[in-house]
Amino acid sequence: MLYCYITNLILYWEDLILEGIREKKTKEITYPGLRRFNGIMGAVHFIQASFMLIGGFLIGDIIDFRLPVTTDFLKLTDIGGGEFALLPETRTLFEIPLGPVTSSFLFLSAIAHFLIVLPKVNDFYNRNLEKGINYFRWFEYALSSSIMIVLIAMNFGVLNLAALISVVALNAAMNLMGLMMEIHNQDSEKTKWIAFYIGIFLGIIPWILIAIYIAGIGGDVSNAPWFVWAILGGYFFFFNTFPINMFLQYKRVGKWANYLYGERWYIILSLVSKSLLAWLVFAGTLRPV
Repeated sequence: MLYCYITNLILYWEDLILEGIREKKTKEITYPGLRRFNGIMGAVHFIQASFMLIGGFLIGDIIDFRLPVTTDFLKLTDIGGGEFALLPETRTLFEIPLGPVTSSFLFLSAIAHFLIVLPKVNDFYNRNLEKGINYFRWFEYALSSSIMIVLIAMNFGVLNLAALISVVALNAAMNLMGLMMEIHNQDSEKTKWIAFYIGIFLGIIPWILIAIYIAGIGGDVSNAPWFVWAILGGYFFFFNTFPINMFLQYKRVGKWANYLYGERWYIILSLVSKSLLAWLVFAGTLRPV
């Protein structure tokens, strides 16, 4: 009974999404339409996150799968012969249960979409869209995508606390450069690209860090599970679609000359990328520890 109800609910929301996409092809994008679309996307994010959270606490293999967060420090060590040396030592600070944590960035997306639907908040959202700014998008991305890339990095062995903090800071700053790009250009006749370029620079650094850890496998990358490469490839692909969408907006290419068209694509890309990557990371918790 419960299974049938859940299945019908998913199919219902799937029909609404498809209807919204078909509507986009035939009708002008409007503020009421974007409000409805945000509500639908919020519900889809929330349903997926709920399934993930429940599974993370009920499925034994997922409950048991945890990755450690470590710290490195120098310790005065007796090396024999009455001599001492400062040698590096690694200590596990805590462990992260990947299953439940994976649902968090979907919940963050759902919360952001639901906030936009609220009457007075929606008015604020619409007023800023007229200026070419969406504050909700960039603050939500700064949080949700940072969690996403941290989980991806951890799957490739980036477990050191200092490295993970750096990944979060750089990724969050990259997204806030997106907000800065919109703020700089709201009243500008000629597009100012400096924030865009700084954002790209900041966003590349976590990938370099991950590449260093991949190289640290010792050259034999064939031992890495298939889903790890799927996660990396999927995230890298969608990572590039967001700046491309912004580039098309500010170059006013075709339909992207309308800021609302780009806004709708941001919403679609957010749903597709986060859904795909969330389930890939979640499935990864079933691998042998």
